[in-house]
This record gives sequence, structure tokens and C-alpha cells, in this order.
Amino acid sequence: MQPRLPQSDRIAGALTLAIHQRRLEPGTKLGEDELAEIYGVSRTIIRAALQSLAHHQLVEIRRNRGAFVAQPSTREAHEVFEARALLEPFMARRAALRITDAHLATLERHIHEEHAALADGDHGKALHLSGQFHIEIARIADHGTIADVITALIARSSLIIALYWRRESALCEKHAHHALLDALEKGDGPRAEELMKSHLVDLHSQLDLRDRQASSRSLKEALAP
Repeated sequence: MQPRLPQSDRIAGALTLAIHQRRLEPGTKLGEDELAEIYGVSRTIIRAALQSLAHHQLVEIRRNRGAFVAQPSTREAHEVFEARALLEPFMARRAALRITDAHLATLERHIHEEHAALADGDHGKALHLSGQFHIEIARIADHGTIADVITALIARSSLIIALYWRRESALCEKHAHHALLDALEKGDGPRAEELMKSHLVDLHSQLDLRDRQASSRSLKEALAP
């Protein structure tokens, strides 16, 4: 049996998922009192959860104003996708040389769940799963330093896509991950590298990089089960 996570970690995880699924949109204020009431915990626990999210750049804590879901600028949006296009193709090539049957099964499961979410119209969930697919490839590549950077970049990417996407194809194209998985399964590093690069360039090009207004929904509405 796995040990129970501390309450602050569980709340941080729930808020992270809500951000990735677009239930909490960029710029949303995260009031400590309201979150404490929603989750039935103390403000101290909420504060610890928000500090954890701030560490991962999902939340901005502004002096005398409180915590807000991070709202990346258009410049940062460009920079994040440029950085991903530099790092992830290299990691895809490495992953093709190290992938195992267990790794393939994990990636296939991600694709299946992502497509099921798209079929159900749950684009937020599909976005979260798409990011996890890319993180898993970085882990398979077995380069911890770059994998950590990519994980942080993908967390920012989820916010950027939530803020700036202009149509469903701003999510990973339906067959893009299948093609990438096929190259990985064949151990074709150069092909995996090429596919990953074109995939990220395409994803970047589908963003409408103009300012967006924060949602007017309350936290209780956004975090309702």
C-alpha cells in the first residue's frame, strides 16, 4: 500500500489537474479562504499547496494581492514552444534507443485515453493527457536534467494552450502521437526526432497569440466535482 500524500500535496495535485483541464483558467484568483472552505482544510495547508504550485510556475503569488493562476505572456508562449522544439526532438531520438515493451504499453494507454477524451468533447482532459505523453517520452530518454526542464515547459505549455488555443487542433493532432509511437517502437531515432520537431512546430503555429480575459467563474463553480 502506498503512503497517503500530505494534504497540501493532494490539494496541489487537484489544482494542477484543474488548471490543465481549463477548469481554472489563466489569471484566476485563488483565494486562500475560499479554497480552504472548498477542500475543508486550514489556510496553512492551502498556502503550502499554493507555494508548491508557484514553485512549478503554475501559480503566481503577488505581494499583498494573493495567488493567481499563472498567465503567460505571448513572448513567453513563443519562447516555451521554441525551447520545446529544441529539446524534445533530441529526447525522442534518445527514447527510440531505450524504449521497452512496458514503455510502449504506457504510451499506448496515454494515446487511447487522450482520444477517448477528445471523443467525449473533454478537451481539457485531452490536453492534460497529451502533456503527460510528452513527459513520458522524456522520462524514457533517461536524461534527468533535460526531462525536468521539459516537464516544467509542458506545465507552462498547458497554460499557454488554455489561454491561446484557437481550435481543437491546438491539441496534438489525432494521429501525430500514433506516428511518433510507431517510430519509437521501430527504434527509428532519426524519424522520431523529425516527427517530434514537426509536431511541436505545428502545435505552436495553431496558437492564437493574443491576450485573453480571465474567466468570471467562481472557484466553487470551477472546482465542483
